[in-house]
Amino acid sequence: MPSIFSRIVSGELPAYKVAEDGRHLAFLDITPLVEGHVLVIPKKEIDYIFDLTADELAALHVFAQRVAKGLGAAVPCKRVGVAVIGLEVPHAHIHLVPLNKVGDINFTSPKIKVPEARMQELAAAIAAKVDGGSGLSEEKAGAAPASAAAVPPELQRQVAGLHFMSESEAPLEAVAYAAPGGELSNAALLKLLGEPADANVETVELTHFLRNHTADDGVLGDVALANRYKALQMFLKQELDGTQVYRVGTGPQIHAYALGRTMDGTLAGFKTVLTET
Repeated sequence: MPSIFSRIVSGELPAYKVAEDGRHLAFLDITPLVEGHVLVIPKKEIDYIFDLTADELAALHVFAQRVAKGLGAAVPCKRVGVAVIGLEVPHAHIHLVPLNKVGDINFTSPKIKVPEARMQELAAAIAAKVDGGSGLSEEKAGAAPASAAAVPPELQRQVAGLHFMSESEAPLEAVAYAAPGGELSNAALLKLLGEPADANVETVELTHFLRNHTADDGVLGDVALANRYKALQMFLKQELDGTQVYRVGTGPQIHAYALGRTMDGTLAGFKTVLTET
């Protein structure tokens, strides 16, 4: 089964791309240590970085050097740190992390949440500074989808800092889309979300989807967090019309969107990623 990074390379999954050439791709980590945390990968799927040939390994590092210089020029930092961990995703990758202190590259630290608009801004800024050009069109370099709409501030507040627990932990991200009125077909929904046109779509009732997170003795192990999920569930049901959850794609990585209509017809809610192996 293709790795999640190979699915990004193929275009099956979206990413905040910052640079690309024929053999390599660089994009923002969606669960970063600090703002501007970049992943650099070979497009060829190989699990262990030192299984690359000498020429492939050298080319990957030369590409990473160009990205690192662009990163350092776009994001204020003292240095750009480099790390290879290799335990998270079975696809060789290099972490480039803007550093202002040693702790900025501590992989045991909690990951941060960066709003979508800021991720787009960072991707575009880094791409613009990559020496010799990013290899991306302006549309690809951090451009917002045409369907993007303003996210209600209260929705932003409700999801801030929340993470969904499946076989791994993923942040919740507040989203909004300028959707047409009336019922959305699966094809129209996938286009609106920027998902592959042939992706599988499954609908789930919101209360059922969040049941393990709203329970006091649920997967979070924290009553205060469970109460935050209860408040979020109530907000989505009371302030949005017809809220339901759309599970998009198949394992191991499934995109989940909890979406309902605002008073002005915008489709809003949150999205997250489920890991199911």
